[in-house]
Amino acid sequence: MSDVTTVQQVWLKSFPEFYRLEEIIGYSFVRRELGYEALTHSSYAESSIPWNERLEFLGDAVLGLVIGAELIAKAEDLDEGGLSRTRSALVNEARLAQVARRIDLGNYILLSKGEELSGGRERDALLADAVEALIGAVYSDQGFTAARAVTLCLFAEELSSDLAVFRTLDFKTELQEYCQEILRTTPTYRISAQDGPPHAMRFEVAVEIAGREIARGIGSSKKRASQEAAKVAWERVQKKV
Repeated sequence: MSDVTTVQQVWLKSFPEFYRLEEIIGYSFVRRELGYEALTHSSYAESSIPWNERLEFLGDAVLGLVIGAELIAKAEDLDEGGLSRTRSALVNEARLAQVARRIDLGNYILLSKGEELSGGRERDALLADAVEALIGAVYSDQGFTAARAVTLCLFAEELSSDLAVFRTLDFKTELQEYCQEILRTTPTYRISAQDGPPHAMRFEVAVEIAGREIARGIGSSKKRASQEAAKVAWERVQKKV
């Protein structure tokens, strides 16, 4: 029995109602092993059993393209900066985790017992990664058209709402524009610490303005930690305005 088949058997035994998830996202996998891979966390994977890191990487790219194209079509009043801020707010970790919870995605993920006991099914980073991996799996299964349809289904609530509420949620861009316009400088970011096992890395990033550290942020990736640091810094500089 191959490793992939082993994963399928475990997955089906643990979550026999996988078809319910397919109904929710409006898609049925042709190659179901891709769906299992998308929902296999690295803490569960053993030896050559595939887990969702590679599909997450792919899904991140597909998600950015789909959301970007939708914003071009729906928000004709936005310039490049506004489009970038809105897209970043729609695909950040917290928003992706919210999308995952809306479809109970955490209940379908294969985790190690230790990750399960530590509350992994509710952790934003893990849920966000699973959403991206699921989109990547659909793309690998049936291409861009299918992946676009699933992405639009997952983000239907956000894309049908007033997009203006998302425009100021990209704190890194907001902080940079403020610093350049008001302080005539550009904030810089540096990794101050990183630790944890490969499947649960934690990064701490410090943001400095004019050589002075203003804030730090923690996240499961450098990008997410930088965004958190920018959020704290942005809130602090606004209090001084």
